[in-house]
Amino acid sequence: MGLAANRVAPATSVAEAPTFSAQTRLLVVAPHPDDETIATGLLIQQVRAAGGEVRILLLTAGDNNPWPQRWLEHRVRIRGIDRQRWGRRRHAEMLLAMQRLAVPSSALQTLGWPDMGITDDLLQPGSTAVPMLSAAISQFRPSLIAMPSLDDRHPDHGAAHVLVRLALAGQTKLPQLLTYLVHGHAPGVECIEIHGSAEQSANKQAAMAAHGSQMALSGNRMRRLTARPERYVDMSATPSKPSSALPWQPSAWLSPCLRLSVVSATETQSWRWRDAPLRRDKHGTYQLMPQAGVESPLRFARLGWDLPSLWIFDHWGWCEL
Repeated sequence: MGLAANRVAPATSVAEAPTFSAQTRLLVVAPHPDDETIATGLLIQQVRAAGGEVRILLLTAGDNNPWPQRWLEHRVRIRGIDRQRWGRRRHAEMLLAMQRLAVPSSALQTLGWPDMGITDDLLQPGSTAVPMLSAAISQFRPSLIAMPSLDDRHPDHGAAHVLVRLALAGQTKLPQLLTYLVHGHAPGVECIEIHGSAEQSANKQAAMAAHGSQMALSGNRMRRLTARPERYVDMSATPSKPSSALPWQPSAWLSPCLRLSVVSATETQSWRWRDAPLRRDKHGTYQLMPQAGVESPLRFARLGWDLPSLWIFDHWGWCEL
């Protein structure tokens, strides 16, 4: 979890929550330790209370978390060995949080991807991230997946959404897909709200307290995030509307510093913004021109800085093509 506040716009309406049973198989895709509690702590408990099974797929160790580590360990320089130790600490915190949500440690599956590096891994030619995630999903056979929103501005979260969607591409029977937002601003769409009982809410707060490394500098904010109702967008009820139109209109003076990337389940393409195959329509909207030999029905585009930046959150993020 990063330092950006979560700003969720009022939804246009609230949809009915799913019905859980002993047949429910919930897969929670958590980019970092603590996302499982903040975003899905009530959902997890309600699936478990109905007799369903839960698996948490942890993508990174959360070890690239320098400011809380500097604060708690009284150090300035963080070496590789220090990050490894921090990752072990956060893993132990997550196991304790799961215990407080009544989830056994055997329900945790870790992929060990680089914290703050999922986007770079996804965009690498020949990346194995999509097949790895596809194998993990196929092994568990979920009926319900809770995953980050494409609108989430943390780069690991946005990339996690893209990875799950690409990993499911081509499947004839999809699980129900619920997206959650932790960082950023969501458009006003129909959502599902899950409210917990007093006991479930207390359990969720106790699980958040188990993530002590994250509470040290941001305890009040974490408690506020944990206390709110959980909101999800059901992608089967709110289908996406892919288009060749891009939602971004960056300033011309930024164009030398920007890179446009397009990914599908089978390939990755990347250009400097000024060299990308774009045209502008009569409304000034950038359109991605068709690419020869590209036949994938599911593609995602990302606009990002082509230079290193100290700001960790995505300014433009992803869109579906």
